[in-house]
Amino acid sequence: MYHEPLPPDRVRARRMQIAENIRAARLYTGYTQEEASIRAGISLDTYNRIEQGHASPKLDTLIRISDAIGVELETFVRR
Repeated sequence: MYHEPLPPDRVRARRMQIAENIRAARLYTGYTQEEASIRAGISLDTYNRIEQGHASPKLDTLIRISDAIGVELETFVRR
């Protein structure tokens, strides 16, 4: 079975920062992970993996999440 190599530390650190920004935005809006995942049209498992920094979402998925919780996409990538 093929596994992608781990990304460099700087990439993993940035992914974790984006995941934390998603989490913070969701908490600010008052949605649960389940509500956010339903509104975004993705599975709760997928949403959880993104928010925990264990998955690299596609741009389309990030757009769906930002629309679902009502924040600008830029909110997720701010440092």
